Amino acid sequence: MDCEKFKIRYPEKECTLDQDEEWVTIVTRDSTEKIRLNDYEKFYEIPGLYEKVIYDKLKCDSHRVICELLNNEIEKVVFNKKKLRVLDFGAGNGVVGECLDKVVGCKVLIGLDIIQQARDAVERDRPKLYDEYYVMDISQMDECKQKILNEWNFNALVTVGALGYGDIPPQAFINAFNTIEDRGWIAFNIKDRFLNGDDDTGYKDTLKAMMGDSLEVLQKKRYCHRLSLSGESLYYYAIIGRKVNNTHPYSHKKKA
Repeated sequence: MDCEKFKIRYPEKECTLDQDEEWVTIVTRDSTEKIRLNDYEKFYEIPGLYEKVIYDKLKCDSHRVICELLNNEIEKVVFNKKKLRVLDFGAGNGVVGECLDKVVGCKVLIGLDIIQQARDAVERDRPKLYDEYYVMDISQMDECKQKILNEWNFNALVTVGALGYGDIPPQAFINAFNTIEDRGWIAFNIKDRFLNGDDDTGYKDTLKAMMGDSLEVLQKKRYCHRLSLSGESLYYYAIIGRKVNNTHPYSHKKKA
């Protein structure tokens, strides 16, 4: 199936669904199926569907915002971008990786996601974008996973649109952070309420501890991530920083 063989029906403008509850209906000649926007397995199986809904219809701009802010910070210091070895964590179907390649440029670009459909979509739609793409759950890091990731000597971590709402638990983000070398670049975004307001994801306390210990924040910007299905602006924080020299890996449990 491709985007020319189905129609997308959107809920009425009056819908008041939370971001992780939003859905669209896919209509084909033979079937009608409701798909939640964070049901990535189904979205990625249909070529072009994610881009058409999230980027074209809902005007998602996070890939550009994060990549441009990261590029701006790197250009303020003496650092050769051709030496960047980036872990694109929660890489999805490669939209962010593609933007990184165009805006920032890097020597090595590695994708990592928890679902096979994401890697399949990259191989189908953006072949040869990544030097390697791993399907791996690092919420619990073991010696084998650690060895695989450490071999790349990452000096940059980029995570866009994946933190909060249960997609990536805090410990997985911490484990990804710990694979980055000291003074490595850190670039991510997170919904504003998970940083400032009521938060049941664990990210508010986790990021507060990291920023006070292991992460030097260079840029923090509130911006419109995308529109909701009702047309309202959804605000996120973009955070760009560098990993602080630290003898021991950051541990959420130790800082709790």
